[in-house]
Amino acid sequence: MGYTMRDFTDSHEWLSINTATVRQQWALPEIIEHCARLGIRAISPWRDQVAACGLDVAMRLLREHDMMLSGYCRGGMFTAADAAGLRNARDDNRRAVDEALALGAPCLVLVVGGLPNSTSGTDGKTVYKNIALAREQVRDGIGALLDYARQVGMPLAIEPLHPMYAADRACVNTLDQALDLCDELDPLRSGMLGVAVDVYHVWWDPTLQAAIERCGRDRLLAFHVCDWLVPTRDMLTDRGMMGDGVIDIRQIRSWVEAVGYTGFSEVEIFSAQNWWCKPGEEVLRTCIERHRSAV
Repeated sequence: MGYTMRDFTDSHEWLSINTATVRQQWALPEIIEHCARLGIRAISPWRDQVAACGLDVAMRLLREHDMMLSGYCRGGMFTAADAAGLRNARDDNRRAVDEALALGAPCLVLVVGGLPNSTSGTDGKTVYKNIALAREQVRDGIGALLDYARQVGMPLAIEPLHPMYAADRACVNTLDQALDLCDELDPLRSGMLGVAVDVYHVWWDPTLQAAIERCGRDRLLAFHVCDWLVPTRDMLTDRGMMGDGVIDIRQIRSWVEAVGYTGFSEVEIFSAQNWWCKPGEEVLRTCIERHRSAV
């Protein structure tokens, strides 16, 4: 299949900022304002940031600044230790779908959840160890949410997370695992269930190119970029700026574009010891430069 990979060197038209990248510097209204000022035309906001300013305010600011969304973060966390917890997860995910719809998001990103009650007990051991049951709860939770999402027309994007997060954040850890769920729950490939490919979580997978080809355009709903630092000082909050680590981001982008992806490259960086400590304007300008040179 012939295709021409998009050239980002002279433009950041297809750059989106996941608002976690500058969450320590600004609240959502300021993030929208600063992104618009720098010609960044898309963001992916987090639910807590929307709640802090109010859904109506967020909707108004997005309209006023002609700002698009590349996704909405996040739904998921489907696993629970009891029936009440499962019901709460179901209800909260429906609210997340409603918010994503109101904001005009192209998809709701799902971080599916890990082991219920996976905190340490008094003996220092993990309370809950049945990852197979956790994955069953994830399957059932996505299936139930998909029924609701179809009714309102909000696509769901399963985001596989690196295996180091299997216990506490996501027991779906490879792109193929996520696609297996898509095939089981949405065999007709309706466009309502797909995946979010975050290079931070999947770059290491030796089957990644084949899995991206398996996605096809209809399953590939979002593409997230940052970098993997060596050494990584914190499992969650030490992501690198594109070009500062070991991920061949441009190679992975070539694979996603080869199957027809033409959407945003969404920068999502958690960086407690570096980028969250810098002025927000500097962070955004660096994202623009690295989007052109390293993505």
